[in-house]
Amino acid sequence: MASLQQTLFSLQSKLPPSSFQIARSLPLRKTFPIRINNGGNAAGARMSATAASSYAMALADVAKRNDTMELTVTDIEKLEQVFSDPQVLNFFANPTITVEKKRQVIDDIVKSSSLQSHTSNFLNVLVDANRINIVTEIVKEFELVYNKLTDTQLAEVRSVVKLEAPQLAQIAKQVQKLTGAKNVRVKTVIDASLVAGFTIRYGESGSKLIDMSVKKQLEDIASQLELGEIQLAT
Repeated sequence: MASLQQTLFSLQSKLPPSSFQIARSLPLRKTFPIRINNGGNAAGARMSATAASSYAMALADVAKRNDTMELTVTDIEKLEQVFSDPQVLNFFANPTITVEKKRQVIDDIVKSSSLQSHTSNFLNVLVDANRINIVTEIVKEFELVYNKLTDTQLAEVRSVVKLEAPQLAQIAKQVQKLTGAKNVRVKTVIDASLVAGFTIRYGESGSKLIDMSVKKQLEDIASQLELGEIQLAT
């Protein structure tokens, strides 16, 4: 990540590289003939979501044909982390920055994150199509496609401190028991607002919640005492 940030800062002083050649074995340009103008309104948002879903399904199809679905979902998790940085997202959304310079940063992301070649090709297709700005939406859609294809339940675990592997394994086992899913993927998030304990969100679009946090316990106590809230002494 430090390498990526350094690249962003020094980008203006670098000569643009030659165009990145997409591998002929993965003709993704033909797979993604989508050109959608996001108008910034509700209709534009729906069109953007449709585009993200189409790209995600096409990437999943490539991964399925290559028998690299597990490696590809790992790539997607890495991209989610990279593009969670507003600096990175804003860079690619900036229309004044040339495609060549954006390809240069894509190349840096691919190298620093050790992404597969077809994931690299996919990112360059998004740059060429001027759709790299919806990559975070594509990540979410790909996870949904992956979960459906592999009968996998996603469990988001939020905690104040990092949980150990045995704890996460027990959580995955419990979610599997509750959902009957063949597989369970656990995504961890550090959330200091919980005070202590953890929460587990799972189900379709995260519709189900198991709350084992101290924050929830305090809220329950406050409710029972008919108080608006309880403030902890600092």
